[in-house]
Amino acid sequence: MMNEKELISLIEKLKKGEVDTSHFLSTIKSFPFKDLGEVKLDTHRSIRQGFAEIVYCPGKSDEQLEQIAKAMQNTRESLLFSRINEKQYRLVLKDLPELIFYPKAAMAGIKKTDTGSFDGLIVATGGSSDVPVAEEAAVTAEHMGCNVTRMYDVGVAGVHRLLAHIETLQKAKAIVAVAGMEGALPGVIGGLVSCPVIGVPTNVGYGMNLNGIAPLLTMLNSCATGVTVVNINNGLGAGYSGAMIVRQSFDAKLS
Repeated sequence: MMNEKELISLIEKLKKGEVDTSHFLSTIKSFPFKDLGEVKLDTHRSIRQGFAEIVYCPGKSDEQLEQIAKAMQNTRESLLFSRINEKQYRLVLKDLPELIFYPKAAMAGIKKTDTGSFDGLIVATGGSSDVPVAEEAAVTAEHMGCNVTRMYDVGVAGVHRLLAHIETLQKAKAIVAVAGMEGALPGVIGGLVSCPVIGVPTNVGYGMNLNGIAPLLTMLNSCATGVTVVNINNGLGAGYSGAMIVRQSFDAKLS
């Protein structure tokens, strides 16, 4: 797996005669993906999107995960495995000894030091029961180079807990708001800040929470502008989007 900088470096070496054409071709022959049989590993994704393919683990066999781990052994990029359990982690750890397990987030990853360091992302939850989904968002964003500020258990049942952080909230470049029950948190935050707010409904709640449908509908119908919504329990999607927003805000400053 090769990122854009490494590809440019390889091209420059070819132009200078530091590598021959056969080496160049053998290096890039796996573009745009590695065919591992049942698995097609997208090695080109970091060039297109800026971050390597995130491996979704549920439903994958041990053999498939071992194939993926072996194919990722020589990568110089940050890696992430999502919805991974401890047994699967131990399995891929044999081929990826640097891999770190994040049990709350059900993720495992390798964070490379050259990913960047971008401030301005907040991940907030309505309650402590929403933390696992929030951690999935936070860990994803951290592996994409963001420094994440966590604000947990600041829901509307005690809104003073949220308002205690008003200055920090208003300095954010993007906020991921994770909530179950009625899902009011993103709308409340959206009315207080000038940055994008990404709502994440969770399936936490009593009775007619409808396994996350109730907070999903609340967030979709928010009257606060600037609020967008991902699917139920999709912390990864929210963290990825939040990280893209924050990273692009820094790119805009540099351009």
